[in-house]
Amino acid sequence: MTIVDMLRANAEKYPSEVALVEVNPERRENRHITWRDYDLVETTDDEPFRREMTWSVFDEKANRFANLLLSRGVRKDDKVAILLYNCIEWLPLYFGVLKSGATVVPLNFRYSADEIAYCLDKADVDILVFGPEFIGRVEEIVDRIQAGRLLFFVGDDCPTWAESYRELASLCSSADPRVPLSADEDAAIYFSSGTTGFPKAILHHHESLTQAAEMEQAHHGQTHDDVFLCIPPLYHTGACMHWMGSLLVGGRGVLLRGVSPKTVLETVSSERCTIVWLLVPWAQDILVALEEGTVRLENYHLDQWRLMHIGAQPVPESLIRRWREVFPHHAYDTNYGLSESMGPGCVHLGLENIDHVGAIGVPGYRWSCRIVGEDGAEVAPGEVGELCVKGPGLMECYYKDPEATAETLVDGWLHTGDMARQDADGFYWLVDRKKDVVIMGGENIYPVEVEDFLMGHPAIKDVAVIGLPDERLGEIPAAVIELKAGAALDEDDVATFCKKLPRYKRPRKVIFAPVPRNPTGKIEKPALRAKYGADALVARETRR
Repeated sequence: MTIVDMLRANAEKYPSEVALVEVNPERRENRHITWRDYDLVETTDDEPFRREMTWSVFDEKANRFANLLLSRGVRKDDKVAILLYNCIEWLPLYFGVLKSGATVVPLNFRYSADEIAYCLDKADVDILVFGPEFIGRVEEIVDRIQAGRLLFFVGDDCPTWAESYRELASLCSSADPRVPLSADEDAAIYFSSGTTGFPKAILHHHESLTQAAEMEQAHHGQTHDDVFLCIPPLYHTGACMHWMGSLLVGGRGVLLRGVSPKTVLETVSSERCTIVWLLVPWAQDILVALEEGTVRLENYHLDQWRLMHIGAQPVPESLIRRWREVFPHHAYDTNYGLSESMGPGCVHLGLENIDHVGAIGVPGYRWSCRIVGEDGAEVAPGEVGELCVKGPGLMECYYKDPEATAETLVDGWLHTGDMARQDADGFYWLVDRKKDVVIMGGENIYPVEVEDFLMGHPAIKDVAVIGLPDERLGEIPAAVIELKAGAALDEDDVATFCKKLPRYKRPRKVIFAPVPRNPTGKIEKPALRAKYGADALVARETRR
């Protein structure tokens, strides 16, 4: 079975039931903002709206797009890229590509024009599907990318140099093309988030997608009656693959464009959402808003909300402790994964393991883990080493990059580049990115440990710890701290608070500034290193 078969089954079993809802509850106030300044999740410049789509219409739209692609000569192994914000058209287009037998290539909506061109070339993309928000960026490179490619526009007022998806698809058959698909055939190319370098093209087979759907449902027990709230970008493996647990059981998915605490709680309330996946900044914002009284729980219907799970980055233990004080009846889970191991995570805490908050958890459904040292041998329990994972969601390769593939995939194991340890109970604890380890005078300092500690301070909204060059010690840990609105804190206050840390782990420098994060919530540490003069240091460490 493939995920395409799951869609067909839902269209047959639940044809008139709602599959997808798109909610755009806010209007952007600052119309002068540039695309470079966009938030994690974007609203539109339109008035607030709500749209919904049934399973039968979902399947029909996927069929029409598949037939459009086939009519243009698309065959297996051809590549179709999607460059859209989260919208109700995104998933039918995704499934349409799969139904045609082609490989789908979701693109990060924050890519510059040059990055879009790079990814199209890197993945050998034959067709680009894009929305109105990207006209400017695509027009910059149209002369470079148009040769040998088709450009399909999703929206009104199609540019003269592209073709209208809506007009063309409406003329195509709604019948299922029934292109045979197998588990070991190419399905998708995802690009890495780019927090440790320029994005790599990651090739997955259909088995990875099926595994994601089955694993998500196995972990969180979705039923047909559950309603899943999806906020993060669909181009990211986490968001899309978490939704696939709903796909497996024919449950409703809600696509929310907006991340303010008021918006999230209103949507959970009005759409009767039972499962919500949050990123750390959004969970923090909700708690701060409740503390400040800008939102009040009694104004919303939240009794049906049963599960809050969180991922894409290390989760501070203090955050979950505060969350459970406010929402004591929520089940909680966290997921760890990479684009190379496909979402929704190859390691998870597990709903029953709330006593191990802080750990990333245990191997997920059908996954295996081990921790190895520099020599590739497994380390003793409790020792820090590199986390390696193995399972049916593993990438096939880095597309057109055999050298990087050979470095990362060794004897069937994916070397994650993340440092971790395993405790006596078998739970894995993420220590840090291997490349982010700060080595001060020969002493290894793992920034996540310091970040988690600092997040326990009531005045701190967000924090990132990086290594800065030091003539005597090689490098020292520096904390970039973003304060909550109206909060006051100075370096002496931070130093006093950090006295509970071992001396060598205490930040030697404190910088009060915003903490940049990418669209999936990960701290952009390369940008911070470059800003504060540590980019050369990082390059030197990478070469070791």
